[in-house]
Amino acid sequence: MDESAISVRYAKAIFSLANEKDFLADLKNDMDLIADVCNHSVEFNLLLKSPVVTTSKKISIIRQIFRKKIHEITMNFLVLVTNKKREVYIPSMCRNTLALIRKEKNIKTAVLTTAKPVDEKLLQKAKKIFEDELKTEVELTARENPHIIGGLILRIDDKQYDASINTQLKKIKQEMINK
Repeated sequence: MDESAISVRYAKAIFSLANEKDFLADLKNDMDLIADVCNHSVEFNLLLKSPVVTTSKKISIIRQIFRKKIHEITMNFLVLVTNKKREVYIPSMCRNTLALIRKEKNIKTAVLTTAKPVDEKLLQKAKKIFEDELKTEVELTARENPHIIGGLILRIDDKQYDASINTQLKKIKQEMINK
């Protein structure tokens, strides 16, 4: 079985349980936290992938890391996954679970890319504008890319609006070449 099939199957299982037990909001917070640990901790990822560390030791470490930070059902899910020797798929299970929750709750994801960092106050103001315009909750993250020179690139789900200086310069260059 390939990674995506395993991840999707487990994600659907925990999502269904959370939906049934009415704790989707808690599950979303838990999966955000676990995904954040997976994305920022090389050591945690090495632990998940290590064939040398025993299953019981992995479970003990996972319990220590997430104790009192995640819902009991989510903790039991992580223990089950680890007991089934599927812990290496935890990061992709988190991504798939979060995607299912976003779809269920009609939450849009947006990424605002600018040449320089955007302060939190401006980010919150932009988030409010997007939520009012789209009439749904928006999860907005900011990225920095000095190569765009100036302006911004806004990506909401699978749509992108590119108002960067770099793109504008490329368009002007292409127009000059075509004349």
